[in-house]
Amino acid sequence: MVVSETTTHVARAVERLSLQIERCIAGRRLLRGRLLHGHLIKTSLAVNTFLANRLVEMYAKCGQIAAAETAFAEIPSKNAYSWNTLLSSYCTASCLDCAKALLDEMPEPNIVSYNAVISGLTHEGCHREALEAFRKMQREGSSRLAVDKFTVVGVAGACGGAVDLRSLQQIHGAVVSVGLQLNLIMSNAMIDAYGKCGEASTAWVLFQRMETRDVFSWTSMVGAYVSAGRLEEAHQLFDRMPTRNAVSWSALITGYAQHGRGDAALKLFMAMLEGGFAPTAFALVSALSACTCAALVGRGRQLHGYISRRSIGGDHSENLFIQNALIDMYAKCGDMVCALKLFERMRKRDIVSWNSLVTGFAQNGDGDRSLALFQEMISLGLKPNHVTFLSALSACNHAGLVAEARQLLALMGEHGVCPQQEHHAAMVDLLGRSRRLKEAAQLTIFAAPGDGKLDGVGSWGAILGACRVHGDLELARRAAETLFVLEPSNAGRYVMLSNIYAAAGHWEEARKLRKLMKEKGFKKEPARSWIEVQSVRHDFVAEDTSHCRTEDIYRILTFLADHMKEPASCDELVGSRQQEATAVLQCR
Repeated sequence: MVVSETTTHVARAVERLSLQIERCIAGRRLLRGRLLHGHLIKTSLAVNTFLANRLVEMYAKCGQIAAAETAFAEIPSKNAYSWNTLLSSYCTASCLDCAKALLDEMPEPNIVSYNAVISGLTHEGCHREALEAFRKMQREGSSRLAVDKFTVVGVAGACGGAVDLRSLQQIHGAVVSVGLQLNLIMSNAMIDAYGKCGEASTAWVLFQRMETRDVFSWTSMVGAYVSAGRLEEAHQLFDRMPTRNAVSWSALITGYAQHGRGDAALKLFMAMLEGGFAPTAFALVSALSACTCAALVGRGRQLHGYISRRSIGGDHSENLFIQNALIDMYAKCGDMVCALKLFERMRKRDIVSWNSLVTGFAQNGDGDRSLALFQEMISLGLKPNHVTFLSALSACNHAGLVAEARQLLALMGEHGVCPQQEHHAAMVDLLGRSRRLKEAAQLTIFAAPGDGKLDGVGSWGAILGACRVHGDLELARRAAETLFVLEPSNAGRYVMLSNIYAAAGHWEEARKLRKLMKEKGFKKEPARSWIEVQSVRHDFVAEDTSHCRTEDIYRILTFLADHMKEPASCDELVGSRQQEATAVLQCR
């Protein structure tokens, strides 16, 4: 009887103390939780596994990971819940290395353990590591590791982030094999993942099978069509949506902006505002990107005003990329004064902020300023990435600084950045522009077989462009033949080689190439440019005569062409441009 009464007393005490710890967790009352912990130690109830687990959870929810670890270590008899509580705490606090180490240490990790790690890694963008954890789980093959709905959602998110279609199909197959029915959240995750992997058709099959859909289902399907470049179908589905939110609008706006449809993206953005939707940060960045690709700096300024009036894009970390997008927009539209002012006003900058400005000065022909910014960035202890080096190489290209470009390539290794194909292509282009065509050719032609750094499309394209300027017919033919293999559907390469033949007087070869293009059904889109004047965009194509001020335009072109003939030491590139201008005028 005494034993029974004691047991009942302890059970009631455990229940009462558990409720008190729960209140501490709900209210994040750390001080009260510490007092309860002290009371448990004094009353010897700290050895109770259930209460000890609650203490670990309490410390973790209050952000005290070290205290949670101590409480975990003091549990004399740990159960699966003990391990999973600390594991989830690590994942919530983004201590992913600790989470992976604890998973390896666990005597018998269950599906909850793996789900916590997979979800945590996916949430932090460590998609490959999340998929590796899933594969490890599959290799163990225990009955306690049967895939559940949380596994599906976590792994699908990782597959979408990593664009890993094979792993996505594996998790889909596992769902079918265990007879797991896809619920709303699981279906949404699968549709989103298939869309990111470019499998819009499979995503559509899943979408059609859903008995119940929410706004995320529709938005994910719109996103799937956008990722596949099927913008018309995306827009049609968007129009059919029973309800929309700001994320739905952002998905379609982003799609049009990413596929070079700046005008359509901006029209959608205006419709979104007129519909009373507050734009998300992604929608704002996409609208700025649309202004950039369409060179609509006037519209970009209007957007800047909208952002400023609503105090969007301040110095909060989540809005930093809006500021970076503004700098990028001004820089790419040629307004480096505004880009620099924005940069100087920023209280907090990241690598993207610096890259935008370094790239902007390089693209606008101020190589010296670009390289000076690069050096300032290095002196401040910031670590440049592959984009930074590419921009600095571009600056060297504009300024004709061959020696400095070589130093940059050597410097990349010191900063842990491996030169990629585009870096070597920039070097080849610089050598070609600097009349070192043979050196550029040797760098490309004598690369190790299969060396993606040197023998890629970018390097051979730069060689072909340099041959066009310098008139090296044999090397041009070799470069073009290589490009025909690497890019069999790129009509521009055929046109460039044809123009090189024509410039050299090899009319028969030029005619044969044009005939071959016709047989293959190739048709090169005419070159297009545009300019914004008083918020109105004017579009032009090569040899355009449709503009209302055509006569004035060609009068100025004639004037410029005449002046380009005058300097005796005129650069060959300028000479090439003058020949083009003269040819156009002769056509008229």
